[in-house]
Amino acid sequence: MSDMTHPSEHQPSRHQPMEHQPRSALRVTWDVWSAMTLREFIARTTADRMAWFWMVFEPLATIGIMLFVRAHLMGSRHISGADFIPWLIVGLMGFYIFRACMMTPLGAINANKGLFTYRQIAPVDSVLVRCYVEGMLRSFIFLLFILIASMFKVDMTANHAVGVLMDWMSLWALGSGLGVLFSVIDGLVPEVGKIIKIISFPLFILSGVIFPVTYFPHQAQEYILWNPIIHGLESMRMSYFQYYHSIEGIDMTYVWYWALTSMTLGLMMHIRFAPRLKMR
Repeated sequence: MSDMTHPSEHQPSRHQPMEHQPRSALRVTWDVWSAMTLREFIARTTADRMAWFWMVFEPLATIGIMLFVRAHLMGSRHISGADFIPWLIVGLMGFYIFRACMMTPLGAINANKGLFTYRQIAPVDSVLVRCYVEGMLRSFIFLLFILIASMFKVDMTANHAVGVLMDWMSLWALGSGLGVLFSVIDGLVPEVGKIIKIISFPLFILSGVIFPVTYFPHQAQEYILWNPIIHGLESMRMSYFQYYHSIEGIDMTYVWYWALTSMTLGLMMHIRFAPRLKMR
């Protein structure tokens, strides 16, 4: 007999497991962020039965109060170059996305400590994912308010939609950069986080959210321009309303300096103090 072997002896069995292919670092990061994003979305929207209600009610209540103040106490419901309600909605939504991306990362590290036992997950991952989730939720709420206002015959048509989008992204980036930076500081010194929460209300007043910056004394306008939030909000309003004008000195480059500098410094601190943040 000829020395012949069956062909199946040279071929791997179809039931034999394939050799595991190691994933690239980029693929691992993508998988981690995808899973954590889904987890954060579920936690943010379902952990509290009133979560969606409060996200919508807070700006609605502010708008109602300010309408009452301007109509009955100040005798005016108009801003130079824009109607008051759209002007207020744009300012509130812009400030809220900044504040949400700055404040919610403060508790991200403690809330996700159990995940840090996996070597693929770093504290900064939980912070960046929260900034993304909050930005997406606030963007949805903004679109919802535009729809609601349009149903009540309030003109919410943007004059320069691309400019509004770029300014919106700038405020998102500014809040995220400060959120990444403050999350490290809060993780190392928890008392600092309480101070950061306290200053959010003065920022609300001093950022021209509910009162035009032109109402500030001329001598004070030079100093309030140090606040990058004003630059983002006023630029977005000028993009949104064709005839709206603000004070001189509004510069979006200044916003991006703040955003990129704080983000870079925050990421560097996360890398430096990652072991300590995992152990706290």
